[in-house]
Amino acid sequence: MKQHAEKEILQPTLLCDKKGNLNPAAIGFARKPLINSNLSGHIMRKKKWNYWCVYGDEILFSATISHLDYAAVCFVYFLEYETQRYFEKTITIPLGGKLKMPSQVLESVSFKNSEMMIDQLFIQNETHLSVSIPNFDGDVLRAKLIIQHPPTDETLNVVIPWNRKTFQFTGKHHILPTSGFVTIGTRRFNFSAEENFAVLDYGRGIWPREALWNWGMASQRVRGRRIGLNLGGKWTDGTGMTENAIFVDGKMTKIHEDLLFQYDSEDYMQRWKVKTKFSNQVSLTFSPFFERVAQTNAKLVKSEVHQLFGYYDGSILLDNGETLVIQQMLGGIEEHRAKW
Repeated sequence: MKQHAEKEILQPTLLCDKKGNLNPAAIGFARKPLINSNLSGHIMRKKKWNYWCVYGDEILFSATISHLDYAAVCFVYFLEYETQRYFEKTITIPLGGKLKMPSQVLESVSFKNSEMMIDQLFIQNETHLSVSIPNFDGDVLRAKLIIQHPPTDETLNVVIPWNRKTFQFTGKHHILPTSGFVTIGTRRFNFSAEENFAVLDYGRGIWPREALWNWGMASQRVRGRRIGLNLGGKWTDGTGMTENAIFVDGKMTKIHEDLLFQYDSEDYMQRWKVKTKFSNQVSLTFSPFFERVAQTNAKLVKSEVHQLFGYYDGSILLDNGETLVIQQMLGGIEEHRAKW
């Protein structure tokens, strides 16, 4: 048994119709961010986020601006690999204040209050990511990163249709060369475009009240090639669409099969296995060295994230027939449960 190939979208397309429901023409995937996520209506159900994760030589750095309709949630975290020093700061603004989220993947967005500033400025195929936090684990944090979007690179842009009234557009952009610096107190961490890469997770959708998903990702230089992995599961199962793709030097192999994630939900630090449901196109193991846990428990809203950082090993079959061998590739994997 084999899953069908998904429809490829080749023209700019609106995500929603005039009533704010899913436009059937948007169901599919594109190699460029052609989908305009024109969400409207669906009070309290709209979920919008721009999540950035940058893999440095010494640290992983992440900054997110999100709007969940009833609140804006902005957070920044970093992990120093060697010492496992980790800190995360989250700001929640009831009803979202004046935050407006753009409807295009490559569009500027910023958030600022006295505790945190995150500015994602898109200009001429670059995102200028600036972050400033006066009190971050007792230190001042500043980040100035220039993230390149190489114009010839392919990206994953996919619409997941649960039904006409619940659906998600996700843009996963990988192996984006990143330069600049992050300073925390007196310490400075430098990033170079040759060796350091960012991942963008752009999400816009109308979500069901409860959701469960897995997401795995990595963007690294492996034996001279820029390799990106995007692996998703559970939330896309049975929709006929997946968010699964492999990027090699800017070319994407779209994986049309569902992925099975096998892991111990009593102990997330045990080894994970990720494989394609019907074939051996993807066969990976993930060995974690750090677990990030983020929990929210308000009366109406519950969220629990177990995000692991570690190393991928295994193999993936590419469109050109090549078997890509993955060894000790730094990346992340997660389980996220949301009632929102």
